[in-house]
Amino acid sequence: MTAAVRTRGRRPAPRAGRPPNFVVVVLDDVRFDDLGFAGHPFVRTPNFDHVAADGVSFSRCFASTPLCSPNRACILTGQQARVHGILDNTDRSDQSRRLLTFPVILRRAGYETAFIGKWHMGLDDGPRPGFDDWLCLRGQGDYFDPEVNDNGERRVVPGYATDIFSRRAADFIRCKRDRPFLVYLSHKAVHPNLFQAADGRIRCVPEDGGFVPPPGLADLYAGESVPRRPNARFFGQGKPALLRPLPGVPPLGPRTGTPDSVIRNRLRILSAADAAFAAVLEALEDSGQSGRTVVLVTSDHGYFYGEHGLNEERRLAYEESARVPLALRWPDGIGAGGSIPALVSSIDLAPTVLELAGLRPHMGMQGASLAPLLGGTVPQDWRRSVLIEYFSDSVWPRMVSMGYQAVRTRRWKYIRYAELSDMDEIYDLQADPWELRNLCGDSRAAEIQARLASELDRLVAQTGSGRLDSESAPLRGLP
Repeated sequence: MTAAVRTRGRRPAPRAGRPPNFVVVVLDDVRFDDLGFAGHPFVRTPNFDHVAADGVSFSRCFASTPLCSPNRACILTGQQARVHGILDNTDRSDQSRRLLTFPVILRRAGYETAFIGKWHMGLDDGPRPGFDDWLCLRGQGDYFDPEVNDNGERRVVPGYATDIFSRRAADFIRCKRDRPFLVYLSHKAVHPNLFQAADGRIRCVPEDGGFVPPPGLADLYAGESVPRRPNARFFGQGKPALLRPLPGVPPLGPRTGTPDSVIRNRLRILSAADAAFAAVLEALEDSGQSGRTVVLVTSDHGYFYGEHGLNEERRLAYEESARVPLALRWPDGIGAGGSIPALVSSIDLAPTVLELAGLRPHMGMQGASLAPLLGGTVPQDWRRSVLIEYFSDSVWPRMVSMGYQAVRTRRWKYIRYAELSDMDEIYDLQADPWELRNLCGDSRAAEIQARLASELDRLVAQTGSGRLDSESAPLRGLP
């Protein structure tokens, strides 16, 4: 820990009287090491970094399902995708209206709520239950002059999306009210602009990869050397599922990874979102609500920068795709506590918000409130593993039949493919943090594999029956 935590050793609780406000920021496709507070060598994200510096960050946060629509539903519901039913990025507009989300619960408890940005559980931009104020893109929308649904009225708003959304959030915060509020700021950044090809498949805009920063940042980072993790030099090594020959799919290699130009544009868009977020923080300060407002910043999933030869595939259980940033600030409730190494999941956000609001998470949530961690220590009974899942779809040809269930502990990761035989993967992340040496089939790892498989079975079974239990018999004594 980098600093003493004011609430060390006790569970933070709302002050007597009015419960805290919430500003929840969900970025898109931002991986765990993209932000300044996560250690990126040159990216400029001072406002998001400020949230982490004044609060806490979580160094081992994972997307329950590393894909946009499912994990956005995981964040909102506190449930695994197999429970809430948003399994892929197909149009699930009607189904998303039936989700029991934490904004629904907050609104019932008297909160005034706003949704701003990208819903992305279907193309429909119409208002969803749980929100008093609604400004939403249709589908993925555009960065420039986006068309939005503004409380039932569709209109084009001049400007750049990140600026538009943050201004709307700031305006909502400044409104005079006598009850607490929730702002759910759901960014398009840093997802690419997309178009639908003649064959029906979704494709990025070809000339720029779909990543279009605002003109003022077009040359930002031009002189910086893009950092590459060591596993960007190894193309599918030890990964039989990725190395399968598939019709029309090029073998993994230097050309299948993400080029420097795309990475720089992604980081420029991220910096644009950060710069726009300054307006939100200023609105909290100017209105005197900064201290009593919980600000939470995260992402729906990560992105590959050429690791294992991968690019847009995300979806997979490797760290670059499944691991996401998470920072939380609440000046009246917690002090500056540095980085917390506990295993946490996107399904933990909903029960955390509800507990900090003084409300009970409903019994259908598989997530666990992070409140016990906000004092700066990890309780002995905190979970020892997280479940990561993906349900195979046909959008990206390389991902066909690659649905999986995976268990991640502090040291180990085991990936079991649901539709592929003899292609499972196991990694010792202490000895092999880059996930290059698949230990499946190694007799020396047979017992460990068996115990991880048993733990995975336990997590999947409990997900179907209700809340996940932190007790983990298969992992007792596991190094």
